[in-house]
Amino acid sequence: MWDDMRDKIQDASALRTRKPRDRHPDKRLTAVRVRALKTPGRYADGGGLYLFVDPSGAKRWVWRGRIAANAHKRSDLGLGSAQLVTLAEARDKAIDLRRQVRDGKNPLAERRRERRTVPTFKYAATQFHAAHSATFKNAKHKAQWLASLEADVFPAFGDRPVNAIESADVLKALSAIWTTKPETARRLKQRIKVVFDWAKASGFCSGDNPTDGLTKV
Repeated sequence: MWDDMRDKIQDASALRTRKPRDRHPDKRLTAVRVRALKTPGRYADGGGLYLFVDPSGAKRWVWRGRIAANAHKRSDLGLGSAQLVTLAEARDKAIDLRRQVRDGKNPLAERRRERRTVPTFKYAATQFHAAHSATFKNAKHKAQWLASLEADVFPAFGDRPVNAIESADVLKALSAIWTTKPETARRLKQRIKVVFDWAKASGFCSGDNPTDGLTKV
């Protein structure tokens, strides 16, 4: 009986001292293991960082985590090929993503914004023109609106992305006609302004409108 009690006490003591199973290992991978892994699958390093080995043998880093506090599922963000991004660099990127999420940022949404193709001013102007065609007074005004930009603005910066155009670019384009065709220049300034307002509202650019403050100049 005493032997049985002693065994039970030893078993209980062993359970108390046994380390809990680590469900989220930290820095489990090593550079040597990353190079040696060949079997397709997903290998955890900890902190949401995973190494994916594709059936083709290609290896890539992925960070997996809940982007928003109320997110019901985890999202995956690629961190690059293991051939180009070292284990240490992947860990640094994973830490940076966790910090962004902790600070209330959404790195997934930011990446989507970066991947959006920023339109040229000419494209933005034609899109605005088409979307607001029903608001023009008549067909003549509708045609003149875009024709004036084609004549005096598109040659200056029509082919440049809207987020790369500055006040100096607008000033240079309008200065050429401000004294000879002042009324046309004023109308052009207003049309340029609404195009940039549309581009900003669409998420293609931010900050002040490049036309702000040009009247005094």
